[in-house]
Amino acid sequence: MMNLGVVELLNNLTILPILFLIFVAPLWLFLHYRSKRQVSQGLSHEQVEQLTVLSGQADTMAKRISVLESLLDHEAPHWRERS
Repeated sequence: MMNLGVVELLNNLTILPILFLIFVAPLWLFLHYRSKRQVSQGLSHEQVEQLTVLSGQADTMAKRISVLESLLDHEAPHWRERS
């Protein structure tokens, strides 16, 4: 005959998967497929505009950094070795 503690443990172990299937799995599936749908739709118009602005800012910064590096190369030729 089984001990009462073992029976309670087995009952608890059968409840956990049921709770998972009732509460966690549906939410998990919903969030998973919602994110897949958002990815498949691509970027919105606002996101494309923001990406364009950010890309332009990145290009401007890259040019500025290049100019600053060339000035440093001219003024302090060994500045790269110190960093």
